[in-house]
Amino acid sequence: MDREIGRPDWLFGNQPYDTNPSCPGEYVVSCDGLLTLMENGVKKKTFNTGFTSHLLLNFSKSGKVYCFAHSAIQVSTLISVNILDGKVEILRKSQQVDIDEGYFSKFTEICYNTTDGEKSYANYYKPTNKDYEGPDDELPPLLVKAHGGPTSSATTSLQLPIQYFTSRGFAVLDVSYRGSTGYGREYRLKLADKWGIYDVDDCCAAAQHLADNKLVDKNKLCIDGGSAGGYTTLACLAFKDVFKAGASHYGVADLELLAKDTHKFESRYLDNLIGVYPQQRDIYIQRSPIHNVDGFNSPIIFFQGTEDKVVPPNQAQMMFDSVEKKGIPCSLVMFEGEQHGFRKSENIQTALDGELYFYSKILKFNADLPDGISDKISISNYV
Repeated sequence: MDREIGRPDWLFGNQPYDTNPSCPGEYVVSCDGLLTLMENGVKKKTFNTGFTSHLLLNFSKSGKVYCFAHSAIQVSTLISVNILDGKVEILRKSQQVDIDEGYFSKFTEICYNTTDGEKSYANYYKPTNKDYEGPDDELPPLLVKAHGGPTSSATTSLQLPIQYFTSRGFAVLDVSYRGSTGYGREYRLKLADKWGIYDVDDCCAAAQHLADNKLVDKNKLCIDGGSAGGYTTLACLAFKDVFKAGASHYGVADLELLAKDTHKFESRYLDNLIGVYPQQRDIYIQRSPIHNVDGFNSPIIFFQGTEDKVVPPNQAQMMFDSVEKKGIPCSLVMFEGEQHGFRKSENIQTALDGELYFYSKILKFNADLPDGISDKISISNYV
């Protein structure tokens, strides 16, 4: 099987295959959205479970394979698959989502041209809402999402934040820029020394690809991301002139500070992605948005936790102060007690509503939003 099936081992037990304890040489593997039974490298049987991703595989002596499965419109679900008859049994869902599928957008994977004569990939979600259709004479706005990691990938699971935007008229493009996992070793290693370059190039090229094909409005291109994806968002706005607005969720603004203060698990991680620190400190400075605020020309909103130890809140504050000083519309939302990633439901909701509210003001469209959101989101330099 000539496929990449592994993922970064950021979590224990993340196994994409497992062997049959009752039959040496036989194993089951998750690949291309399917479960496949193999024996000594030869494909025996493929199971279509109705899901598009399968994680934490466990092959039992009973002949059943247990795993967590999900898809773009289904939550993570514990299932069992009988390898003899292919019967799939749903054992337990991670949560109950009572949303009509008419509000869900199913993605299409696209491949597009990017810099250096190469290709990149993304999951494209059309605006979808069974109750509404967009005007015939208008193209939808686009939200490009930059994943974290940065060596992770765009997910194929149900992402309610994505569906939040697609059900409200946005097209969404979840980019697996060069260096992402899932497209082979050569592709995965392309981010070596190129973080802040290839991820930025590929997010911009993805947006331009949809605009050139008349699928989205070229004047309504937005981008967001969290953590490493927040860095890519900030870098796109600092070094390129493609996006009209952006949202940084606890994004990395200072690469040097990240190299100095990162946790043990990721120590020296940036040596491969950027360069050996401190010997190549100049590259860290060159690629840090916090040192390149002069390049910002587009409005941005920052969402930040006050107790974030990975990306200290002063980075967001400094970025906001600098952008505000330039006279660019911007906003800073600090969530008291939150860390690197928001946990409280009310803050998660405010971040979603606040981002949509910000775009609605910048791009000049009406949005159906909860009462009081304008009291939580103050936009400086906005007229």
